[in-house]
Amino acid sequence: MAFEYKRSNIIKGGLIYSAGDTIAVLITNGLDFSDLNWIRIVGIMLIGATIYTLEIPNYFRWIDRKVPSTGTGKNAFIRASMAMLFFNPIWIARHILFIQLLSGNYENISWGIMMTALISFAINIPISLLANYLIQNKVSLKHRFLASAIFSGLMAIYYSLSETWF
Repeated sequence: MAFEYKRSNIIKGGLIYSAGDTIAVLITNGLDFSDLNWIRIVGIMLIGATIYTLEIPNYFRWIDRKVPSTGTGKNAFIRASMAMLFFNPIWIARHILFIQLLSGNYENISWGIMMTALISFAINIPISLLANYLIQNKVSLKHRFLASAIFSGLMAIYYSLSETWF
């Protein structure tokens, strides 16, 4: 099966991930627009348009092939769990690492990022499982990346804030 990498997803991924991250920065900094880091904004936009846009829709297509949407509770739960586990603590830590690198906060890069990701993931399990259940079982494959990107954009706010909270 060939990888999917569509222009519409590239645009959506770039805009939604950077918007979520920018909102997180503004919340963290008390809505101070003068403190925006354009390298971070453009960097997250590029990561959302490349890495995330390449891996996420293709993983969702893989889930569709491996666990068909039969309408049964078992398959629905498996599909949701598979999606949730994709965005695991290592994925979260990688996202936080990207943020630290793009922000120039090299001194914050340590194994502590992994602990933040573990805590963030664990606390978020109920919300993530519900959202991924809806995305994987109620949204068509055509629109699944958009729905996931919006949820992930919201989660980017949470992950960014989790650096401060945890």
